Amino acid sequence: MTDSTEPSTPSTSSTSTREAVYIRPRREPFEHGLIPLPKLIFNDGNQTLGPLKDKLFQQSTQSPTHRVDSLAISEILQISPDHACLVLDTLASVLHSDSDPLVTANTTEIGSVGANVYDLVLFLYIQSYKRLLPRTHKDSAAVADVWPSTSAFDGYLSALSPLQLVRSNSRRFMPSQADEEAHQLSYFQKHLANILSLLSDSVEGDGEGNESLVLTMEKFEHLEFLIYFGEKGSGRIPLSQAAPFFANSDPDMPAAPVPAAQVHDWLLQNIASTLEHISERISAKENGPPSALDQDVPMADACPSSIKASSSTSGVSFIEGISKSSYLKQATDFKGSSVKVLNCHDSVIYILAPLRYATVYGCSDATIVLGAVGKAVRVEHCERVHVITAAKRICIANCRECVFFLGVNQRPLIVGDNHKLQVAPYNTFYSQLEGHMTQVGIEGTINRWDEPVALGVVDPHDSLSHPAGVSDVQAESATRLDPDQFTNFLIPNWFGGESSGSTKDNPFPLPDVYMASQQRNNSNLGEIKQVLRETQLEESRQRELSSALHLYFKDWLYASGNVRQLYCLQGD
Repeated sequence: MTDSTEPSTPSTSSTSTREAVYIRPRREPFEHGLIPLPKLIFNDGNQTLGPLKDKLFQQSTQSPTHRVDSLAISEILQISPDHACLVLDTLASVLHSDSDPLVTANTTEIGSVGANVYDLVLFLYIQSYKRLLPRTHKDSAAVADVWPSTSAFDGYLSALSPLQLVRSNSRRFMPSQADEEAHQLSYFQKHLANILSLLSDSVEGDGEGNESLVLTMEKFEHLEFLIYFGEKGSGRIPLSQAAPFFANSDPDMPAAPVPAAQVHDWLLQNIASTLEHISERISAKENGPPSALDQDVPMADACPSSIKASSSTSGVSFIEGISKSSYLKQATDFKGSSVKVLNCHDSVIYILAPLRYATVYGCSDATIVLGAVGKAVRVEHCERVHVITAAKRICIANCRECVFFLGVNQRPLIVGDNHKLQVAPYNTFYSQLEGHMTQVGIEGTINRWDEPVALGVVDPHDSLSHPAGVSDVQAESATRLDPDQFTNFLIPNWFGGESSGSTKDNPFPLPDVYMASQQRNNSNLGEIKQVLRETQLEESRQRELSSALHLYFKDWLYASGNVRQLYCLQGD
């Protein structure tokens, strides 16, 4: 169910006795770091980005650590101050170093702290990346029975229908972890020469007027934004230790720069080795016996453990194919720090854990609670889903009729073809929530849920074709949920006995208008209860009233979708 590549050939003699080490792409910049702003996308290699890099570097010389703030980024890239802040917020969420000043800065200080110019240039370069698309489903007619043809996503989500996950092999038509890793590595391979030239310095060559490019160890290490070396089930190896030309450098004596051509050849050799290894694994999987996910069985009859969750050695946990049930994962259930919720339908999913990244993809008619996400949340291609999350930031793409109950430190980003989205303040808590928020760096005093930023309808990072002129159309933004429709969401006490956390209430203060609405609703409820207690009715009329109340309550449960919250009682 989970595809992950094993590490590649060792790059140093010190690793020869251990399991092979492979070069890997960092998935985070490609999954959470792409911004669909035309002015940030440079498809001409270094022709445009090269001069911009020189301007950014010149501006950064005023900083001892070569940093540029949001004002400089806005001026040099000719984008608005808001978009410059968006660039820094996004870069901070995908940087490879948690000790970088941009990552450790308070939310209000990010613009002035700025980014290291070389990290920023690499970030800008990969904005030309195009994502790998799902393959077409072999039985589109069968899928259409579940995913209506009137859907705004007709022809795209048909391959990702939740109820077809098991019985129609739709999981085989989604890009696997290995597919995506190979796609990202191939992109890096294709653009490696340009990327290295952006990090290199020019020095005089042997002949008169000849110049060559060299790379210092410090600038070489910036490549860790895009790649790393890792072993299966182990940690990451610093690039400077994996590279033979920097491996034994004395910390007190900086290593001499090496020719960029030497670095280029060494990286190409390692990339080729990894791509060959990935290809062998994909071929073996496709030609091997079908997994539990590939078998043609009804959803209700499928083994829960084989469908609902899995973990990969890359630190990503998967929750997929949940249908008509409640599902809980807590902090102790996660080996890594990222989660992907895929193709879930008509369910309530509780993920009560501190995480770095979370992705919700291809879900419908579901309620999904994401505990505390310290880097980024991405919700994509979902219909009629309620998402409740405390997070640093969230990106919403190509969704319709969804409601987002948010406690977010940065402005929500809305991109793509969205319809009838609503945002509302955060509306729940669980006992360990504040501890999890502190652990991943979310501030409960800052909530920018009602300040969405809407970009273009067309995402230039996908590989789909679009009608002429559509690229200039702005995405439909989200509206605020009517305060009279706002209700608190109660998370059941799954733990039993004494709870290990200290959170007793919503850590994000409610806006006055929502608080007033809640107080008004509570007051009305109290008055109705009082009237019912004081009303003298015959026993037969009491039964009629009770029956009517139950009937209306049941109708409300189904009409609002809140009946899903009762799935947890099915086994009782």
